[in-house]
Amino acid sequence: MPRLRVRTYGFVLAALLAPLAACSSSGSPDAGPATGKKPSADVKVTVTPEGEQVPAGEPVKVTASGGRLTSVTVTDDEGHRLSGEVAADGRSWVSDRKAVPGAAYAVTAATRTEDGSAKSTRAAFTTAPADKVNKVDWRPGTGTTVGIAQPISLVFDHPVRNRAEVEKQLKITTSNDTEGSWGWIRDWSGRDRVDWRPRTYWKAGTEVTLNAELNGTDSGARGGWFVRDYTTTFTIGARQIVEVDLDSHQLALVRDGETVRRIPVSGGTPGGDKRSWRGTAVLMAKEGTINMNSETVGLADAYDKMVDHSMRLTWSGMYAHAAPWNARYFGNSNQSSGCIGMSDADAAWFYAQVRPGDPFEITGKDTKGVVAPGNGFGAWNLSWAEWQRKSALG
Repeated sequence: MPRLRVRTYGFVLAALLAPLAACSSSGSPDAGPATGKKPSADVKVTVTPEGEQVPAGEPVKVTASGGRLTSVTVTDDEGHRLSGEVAADGRSWVSDRKAVPGAAYAVTAATRTEDGSAKSTRAAFTTAPADKVNKVDWRPGTGTTVGIAQPISLVFDHPVRNRAEVEKQLKITTSNDTEGSWGWIRDWSGRDRVDWRPRTYWKAGTEVTLNAELNGTDSGARGGWFVRDYTTTFTIGARQIVEVDLDSHQLALVRDGETVRRIPVSGGTPGGDKRSWRGTAVLMAKEGTINMNSETVGLADAYDKMVDHSMRLTWSGMYAHAAPWNARYFGNSNQSSGCIGMSDADAAWFYAQVRPGDPFEITGKDTKGVVAPGNGFGAWNLSWAEWQRKSALG
């Protein structure tokens, strides 16, 4: 992960930090006695923040009195520029982005006096380094093609108390103006998390871009600073829905409204902790052949085996996978430890058809309940109004 480099400027920076009255200026000479006009006073330029080791997280502001700003350039020690626009009256300029921690900034303000003389004023300041850095783990990865239920999900290393401020920096762009909302939830890991989901399932073929312009944003108490931006671009694949009926013990893959194939399955054993979840779960990952150990999901020593064609549906350990040891139950009884099992042949075919982001719409009378928003991607089990209320921006 890129890190900001903090450089020491020594005498050069000290010179830049000298009072503005001592800054260099250049432009047209003052009018002499031949014109009969009194020379205009220099434009007074003020830069905020100023000084050394100032707190980060605020925009840079430049103001002028006794004249007008014509342009302002603000760059950090790595050559990155803070963009902004001069106000219509020429009296002020404010950067679009905030000053980031641990950086040195050089400011050049071009001005014009009331009699039209061009001037140039330079200043500089440094920001204090971050005492703590907050990082982000996000899904889906850039360049991927995902299913119609895939949310954009950001999980933070440290708590986020300034949720509204963070959410303002998260920009979603879609190829068809998809309506959606951010929602703050608790991830299964216990960490803070924010997801963006559409109002309804994505349309196939939608192109999506996330620009998380977080660099220079403070997470709040105990969270630390963000010191980089994040971006990801992905595409929505075919409209596929997996319908799982635990009462009839059948799974159906429905593509573009047509049932492609029905598969007999066996779900979680009724009456206890081995029951399956119901509601909408989203395929999180295709994990292939993995070791499944019941002790990792609180089921004592019920099983410990290698399992083929494993497709993760929740963080709590619910999968769809090959389960040849339960062959006699497929299509007639739920006798698994919570997963959706099927034959080797059916699992191999099914594994090749689905992709992360495909929704599994699971129904059944005897289940553990509905998949929670933070247990995988369970946001679809909340109504649109309920989900909107989880945004920090109201």
